[in-house]
Amino acid sequence: MTVVTLVSALSLAAWLWLLLARGFFWRTDVRLPAREEPDDWPPVCVVVPARDEAAVLPASLPSLLAQDYPGRAEVFLIDDGSTDGTGELACELARRHEGLPLTVASPGEPPAGWTGKLWAVRHGIGLARAREPEYLLLTDADIAHAPDSLRALVSAAGTGGFDVVSQMARLRVESVWERLVVPAFVYFFAQLYPFRWIGGGRAGSGRGRATRTAAAAGGCVLLRADAAERARIPDAIRHAVIDDVALARAVKGTGGRVWLGLADRVDSVRPYPRLHDLWRMVSRSAYAQLRHNPLVLAGTVLGLALVYLVPPAAVLVGAATGQGTTAALGAAAWLVMAGTYLPMLRYYRQPLWLAPLLPFTAFLYLLMTVDSAVQHYRGRGAAWKGRTYARPDAVAEEGRAG
Repeated sequence: MTVVTLVSALSLAAWLWLLLARGFFWRTDVRLPAREEPDDWPPVCVVVPARDEAAVLPASLPSLLAQDYPGRAEVFLIDDGSTDGTGELACELARRHEGLPLTVASPGEPPAGWTGKLWAVRHGIGLARAREPEYLLLTDADIAHAPDSLRALVSAAGTGGFDVVSQMARLRVESVWERLVVPAFVYFFAQLYPFRWIGGGRAGSGRGRATRTAAAAGGCVLLRADAAERARIPDAIRHAVIDDVALARAVKGTGGRVWLGLADRVDSVRPYPRLHDLWRMVSRSAYAQLRHNPLVLAGTVLGLALVYLVPPAAVLVGAATGQGTTAALGAAAWLVMAGTYLPMLRYYRQPLWLAPLLPFTAFLYLLMTVDSAVQHYRGRGAAWKGRTYARPDAVAEEGRAG
């Protein structure tokens, strides 16, 4: 057996393990769980952090104001130092669209050790506490909700006893690059955090791997207010660049229950028409996901190469050199890979012939991840809308020095 054949066999073995032993991450049927509407609807406050979001706000904010929620609900839009008139536009939209009451406020610049988004969320939660809500809906300024979104989230949380119910909004897929990159983004996320593992029992309950896996999708997070206090949200995660996963871990770490699934009628309206836009979206946090660890980065690059790049390479090498076994192993791995990608393409209503192109998309993600590390060491890592955030350990060192 040649080295190429052995590596091809390892790649196929990896895909068989992913297919059968990774929580069926490739399935797209994890949607809002069974729910019953309560007799008495609990009060809810919606917190929307927004920084320079005037371009998308007209397509998203009216959907929040128009929520058909039988209980008491209120929206707090926190303008995080916008320079494009985001706050003024939000007030104008509230005047034009009848619905839930809207409060627009600004917390000022975040202090050292805080990301701008979480500083805005902290201010919004502080304002919301005066209304004594039972639930907080944390949603991004680019997310549009169906009219029954809030009542469905609250019903699911109450019926299932969840402290967090989060839906991964359906991202926009219109440009060529969005078609290539966006469905794969959700596919890779589900591979890292299998949704079926997340919705398990309370931490420490002994119900297996599900209790140790925690994640949320920051665009749509319904959070029980008392769970937020127990987990010290957002103070406990104030420096987190990947704040949605950090939030879910903090809640689960204090004994809370978390549920995450795909959305049916919660959509992102933010466009990513160019590869540059998508590249920046991924690379700004990819190295943070790897805990800024060069060894983890190296392992990730090797893993991506083995799982996604070896199969097509084995087919080409095997065909060119007459090594039928190598070509067959590579083809089998590529077939399993494409097959697991088909459900996500269907969910995004994309042509199924995109499935065999997943190795190319994975190669782009590999380059984005490496670029994220390069930008980090150049001092430009985790940059977003004019701000650059230090890694958490650097923040801690500054605090001790002060």
